[in-house]
Amino acid sequence: MQHRILYRPSFAMAHVELAAGESLRTESGAMVGMSAHLRLESKMQGGLLASLGRAMLAGESMFQSTYTADGAPGEILLAPATPGDILGVELVNQAFLVQAGSWLAGSTTLALETKFAGMQMLGGEGAFLIKVSGSGTLLLSSYGAIHKVVLAAGESYVVDTGHIVAFDAGVKYEMTKAAKGLFNSVASGEGLVFKYTGPGEIYLQSRNLKGFVDAITPMLPKPTNFGG
Repeated sequence: MQHRILYRPSFAMAHVELAAGESLRTESGAMVGMSAHLRLESKMQGGLLASLGRAMLAGESMFQSTYTADGAPGEILLAPATPGDILGVELVNQAFLVQAGSWLAGSTTLALETKFAGMQMLGGEGAFLIKVSGSGTLLLSSYGAIHKVVLAAGESYVVDTGHIVAFDAGVKYEMTKAAKGLFNSVASGEGLVFKYTGPGEIYLQSRNLKGFVDAITPMLPKPTNFGG
């Protein structure tokens, strides 16, 4: 499998080339275009309970799509629902923890499961991540550009939960309030944060989708009741 990322970082699209017989698993609805002979199969990966867990806990679709190049090589174009970047990570017998909504696609050799990250607090920010493990290509998407931070052994770093894309599962982390005390957390405008301790890699997104929604909601037209 070969891939390249086009039009980054604002409106990125992944161009993936599949060898004959090779398959790619994607988030439902991620396909932009593909070779006509690619075979599409959409199903609940891991069974009903695992699919329900991803949908209810991590906000992912219950169904995932698998594209297979039958008989000859082919290509597929992928893009996330929101404007932003795409990053390809090659996993070799390792695991990454991915924020809900940032898993775009991956080799069928990779296993996916929902993992509890910490208590859900302050503003309803998510507390579940997608664990991706094994060997193969992992495609991540973001809202905004992707920024990589490499932590040395013992080095700590704090990231707002709305800006995390993914991180090496070997990095120690905890979910906590941004500031001490409920008032300080609310007054600071920050709710929950991830505190990481290296060594390892973490990937951030330059924009926060929830923050964008909160910013434009007051500007949206209000429904008018013309009834009696």
